[in-house]
Amino acid sequence: MNPYLAGWRLGFLRTIRSPGDMSVRIGFFAIILVVMTALWTAAVDANGGSLHGYTRTSLLWYVFAAQTAVLGVRPRSVEEIGDEIGSGTVAVQMLRPVSVVGLRMSIDMGEACARLIASFTVGALITWLFVGAPPSLAALGLAAPAVVLGCAANIASCHAFGGIAFWLLDAKASWFFFQKLVFLPGGMLIPLELLPRPLELISFALPFATMAYVPGRIASGHPDPLLLLWQLGWLAVLLGMAGAVFAAGERRLQVMGG
Repeated sequence: MNPYLAGWRLGFLRTIRSPGDMSVRIGFFAIILVVMTALWTAAVDANGGSLHGYTRTSLLWYVFAAQTAVLGVRPRSVEEIGDEIGSGTVAVQMLRPVSVVGLRMSIDMGEACARLIASFTVGALITWLFVGAPPSLAALGLAAPAVVLGCAANIASCHAFGGIAFWLLDAKASWFFFQKLVFLPGGMLIPLELLPRPLELISFALPFATMAYVPGRIASGHPDPLLLLWQLGWLAVLLGMAGAVFAAGERRLQVMGG
């Protein structure tokens, strides 16, 4: 079997065989959706039923998809990657005849897909129950691959940011910084259109918007295939960046005899 496909399978099976962890994550996700429903309903009602073109229904379907895309990635992935680099685990992984970063990302993506299937299903049911049908069934269908692509871009970015540990032996600061980039410029907390105009423009120029904003935007009733192309473009760039960071870091370990 292809080693990367085997890695994906390993991650997928490992996740579905841990129902306790999955249940906790989905339960927490359900709580977030209920709380966000109450908060955004109040905000939309206070603004005459619409916020920058988002109605209550479209806004809450946005929240569902944006949160789902981020939920697929382990919360502290960047820090965990840094810890493995600092502890020498990655140096051992370099002995395998496959790309370290490629195999790591395939395993993470397998784990993410298992989480996404559960969270997308449960989240869609909860959102449908509380706010009604999505603005467009076509948009909901297109949101599914957008969620997967957003999650993949997130995983690639985690490895690019976590790779700084090859030089600093720690990625805690990188994790903190990366998390905030996904939360705000990435559109996980609020749609980018609700940000101040200068910050909105900056956010659209960064790759983080493809991780949460794009899935949310599509699910809110905007089934634009160009948004998927936007994700694919940035995904290719981020995969290249992650590969370059790990390649440089591995060369450094070899030079230092690590």
